[in-house]
Amino acid sequence: MRIVLFCENRYALDILQPLYEEALRQGRHKLLWYIHTSKIKSFRLDEGAEWTDSIQAVYDFSPEAIYVPGNIVPYYLPGVKIQVFHGYAAEKSDHWVIRRYFDTYLTQGPYFTSHFEALSRRYRDFEVRETGWTKQDWIRKHIHDYDDRKAQLLQEHGRSQVVLYAPTFSPKLTSLPYLKDALDRLLAERDILLLLKFHPLTKKEWCDEYREWAEGRDNAVYIEACENVTEYQMMGDVMISDTSSALYEFLLLDRPVVTFGAIAKDIYWENITDADDLTAAFDRAQNDPESIARRQWIIRNYDPHMDGKCCERMIAEAEDYIRRRGVPSRRRLNPWRIYTSIKTFGRIKRK
Repeated sequence: MRIVLFCENRYALDILQPLYEEALRQGRHKLLWYIHTSKIKSFRLDEGAEWTDSIQAVYDFSPEAIYVPGNIVPYYLPGVKIQVFHGYAAEKSDHWVIRRYFDTYLTQGPYFTSHFEALSRRYRDFEVRETGWTKQDWIRKHIHDYDDRKAQLLQEHGRSQVVLYAPTFSPKLTSLPYLKDALDRLLAERDILLLLKFHPLTKKEWCDEYREWAEGRDNAVYIEACENVTEYQMMGDVMISDTSSALYEFLLLDRPVVTFGAIAKDIYWENITDADDLTAAFDRAQNDPESIARRQWIIRNYDPHMDGKCCERMIAEAEDYIRRRGVPSRRRLNPWRIYTSIKTFGRIKRK
């Protein structure tokens, strides 16, 4: 099968890497990465990986399947257009918007499957299959890769727990202006090492403020934005955040989360609206049976597929679609979606 791994934004690279590795392992596929270099200024692919920043080259490759973690893919490309999602943030309204670009949606778990199946019955032009998410395969494979590094950090700083503070960058949603004093108290009252890992788009003045705040402390470490948050999620015992999709990935590790001012309609972790409550929420998240039960609900419903075979299922679903329905030559869209597709990616010359 000729497969395109479609990366419009930087986050798509990490999401699609496990799928790439599985396709290589199977040994029967031809692979091409599409990298939207106007948005992805720097990237690193495996040695020998074929890639292009030309939509024309993608068209000429004549893909049979295109895997997309983003919201849009050119309608005029051949191949089954497959939505694989870029996270678990169900509270964001655009997560449920059907833009009509995709032939099939590969969902992470029962909660998402049931909602998208209802949408599929309404729109009647895409399928839904539950496979689990690509990054869970990576996590299963690498879950213990950072154990030694974590032990080293705790020993160096003389602490017993790693706490990750990973807020969102959005000025309207971030907890950064509100939690510094509360974090001060948490560090004073609990035996923890606090890792500060901010989103690359976080305002420079906030990054500078917290970097300076962490300097000289023996229980706080500022992590530069260029480093991947996943490594620190794997090392964390508890996560503090706000309205960040990364918190769901942490919950799926069966680890406690505390948020400040989360906008989610349904909250399955400890959320506070008063910064003075941070330490108490920190304790509840780890010890309260009700809090633990809510976390277990997320695991069962958001993504219970921890068997390391999500990407295998994703490839099998594409092959099954093609067996049943053939390879689509293009996707029918309304004029507005056609315009948006061409404006974003340009035109191609048809064969």
